[in-house]
Amino acid sequence: MTPTPDKNRAIAAAILPLVGGAGNVTSVAHCMTRLRLALRDRSLVQDEALKALPAVMGVVEDGSTYQIVLGPGTVARVAPEFEALTASGTTADLAARGAALKAAQRSRNATPFKLLLRRVANIFVPLIPALIGCGIIAGLNGLLVNLGRLPVLTPALTAIASGFMALIAVFVGLNTAKEFGGTPILGGAVAAIIVYAGVARIEVFGQQLSPGQGGVLGALAAAALATRVEKWCRRRVPESLDVLVTPTLTVLVSGLITVYGLMFVAGEVSAAIGEAADRLLAGGGAVAGFVLGGLFLPLVMLGLHQALIPLHTTLIEQQGFTLLLPILAMAGAGQVGAAAAVYLRLRHRGDIRRTIRSALPAGLLGVGEPLIYGVSLPLGRPFITACVGGAFGGGFVGLFSMLGNTVGSTAIGPSGWALFPLLDGSGGLSGTTVAIYAGGLLTGYVAGFLATYFFGFSDRMLRDLNTPALSGRSDPGPAATPGAATAPRPATASPSPPPAP
Repeated sequence: MTPTPDKNRAIAAAILPLVGGAGNVTSVAHCMTRLRLALRDRSLVQDEALKALPAVMGVVEDGSTYQIVLGPGTVARVAPEFEALTASGTTADLAARGAALKAAQRSRNATPFKLLLRRVANIFVPLIPALIGCGIIAGLNGLLVNLGRLPVLTPALTAIASGFMALIAVFVGLNTAKEFGGTPILGGAVAAIIVYAGVARIEVFGQQLSPGQGGVLGALAAAALATRVEKWCRRRVPESLDVLVTPTLTVLVSGLITVYGLMFVAGEVSAAIGEAADRLLAGGGAVAGFVLGGLFLPLVMLGLHQALIPLHTTLIEQQGFTLLLPILAMAGAGQVGAAAAVYLRLRHRGDIRRTIRSALPAGLLGVGEPLIYGVSLPLGRPFITACVGGAFGGGFVGLFSMLGNTVGSTAIGPSGWALFPLLDGSGGLSGTTVAIYAGGLLTGYVAGFLATYFFGFSDRMLRDLNTPALSGRSDPGPAATPGAATAPRPATASPSPPPAP
């Protein structure tokens, strides 16, 4: 079971005094399994007490670092909490403001509707690795076909890239039943009806059904219905008959409703989503891209971005790519540009500049949470100007959609530079597609930088924030002395997305 945030903080708080307290820790890092600490005085460490902690699997001393083995997953969650505890001065204040804003936002997001969106996101997030892998293979295969290379291999690559998408409804059914408390295999069995070739012989409302009709939305609805039927049966069927009656009724009842109702309705909804997305960008691409790129980060803050995950998946299933993600990814470009401007404007704030240096590489790869919660959101105005950068980047990509050069992504999850291998569109993975997306990123970087540099700070903010005394000293640059206190690195985003780009 994944430790809760409170448990992560408790683990960090238990470790800190046993390594000599915050004053004895000069730097914090972690690998896949170990919390790696640089210590001023090794003699202050209480080895046996550390080993006795339930969360600690062992300790290792390796040269200049003292390593505490916490295990995969746990260490990535405990390390940011430990860094927060060891922080000092105004850097701690800034990080604490970011953490407080994040916690407050999560609390506000705990409404029934947003919790439902989160559960829907939990259904699709486990599918992202397969979407990414198959998407990259599909892009490689398309490139080989266009170049006329390796014709013996391309049929195999087609099968590898397409097999998952052909059966994605089954995986959605499995995850849906699991998320809503049903038996996963029953949810998958009902969802499998949607992709079964034999449904083509069934007529509903005067129309022949087609395999895959309803797609992932139909699979989600079918598996959710199956879970309700299963729970109803569990409460009423005698235990002696449960193993026979409950699965049979679950598959039969929900299967019939799926065939004679859900597939048709979900098919109409899915078709409407595809048409709406196409019309939105074909008719008002620049304006639509501007609005979507500018509002995506506030949507993330409100938790409403999770509603886009099934929409992305539906578009990928229908068209082979989602044309919304490259536009939304421009929000991350705006953050990068804003962070660069903050770095230049706050020349005497070594603490903030170190935070930006540590978070900027992740931001370029589309992981925006460190920059959002560690820099722009605590500062206030730079968050708004970052959104302006995202809006201009989105408008750039949307403009070319109006001109007939649609840019899409074959998977969800990555953004920033990490999205390049997954690009697709009306021209396939071509130089034009890549150039448009790269141009959008560049536009987002420049617009975010300029908006933040000139409008991200009031004169008073610059006077208050740009005082060397606040951070104790000027920025020492990368070659800081080993004994100097280092800024806490903001927590990186978990593999969820999408998010957010």
